[in-house]
Amino acid sequence: MFKKKDTVNMEKVDTIIGKDSNFQGNLKGQGTLRVDGKIEGEVECQGDVVVGEGGFVSAGLKARNLLVAGIIKGNVSVSEKLEIASTGRIEGDISTSSLIIDDGALFQGSCQMTKAASSEKNKR
Repeated sequence: MFKKKDTVNMEKVDTIIGKDSNFQGNLKGQGTLRVDGKIEGEVECQGDVVVGEGGFVSAGLKARNLLVAGIIKGNVSVSEKLEIASTGRIEGDISTSSLIIDDGALFQGSCQMTKAASSEKNKR
């Protein structure tokens, strides 16, 4: 998904919401989160988030990097890279510094491009 040092190492996933799991409420974390089940509520992750093909998130979502192969219904804020895979769908507004939308993906909403945090540091 992400090139160079931004690669999501699936062996290093800290939290998994399995395909038969439903989570309701606010979820906060620091590591890598993979969603193959369903989340309803707010998600805030300082690390990376992967929404698998069977994953469904009905919530606002904040993350460093985000790969969407499933469905997100809600606003999304990503500080670095957001990728919507060919099977992915986002219905909501997004804010990110880098956006990749694969052929076949669906995005319905508005997009605001922001400067990456690392490029701001390099200017100083």
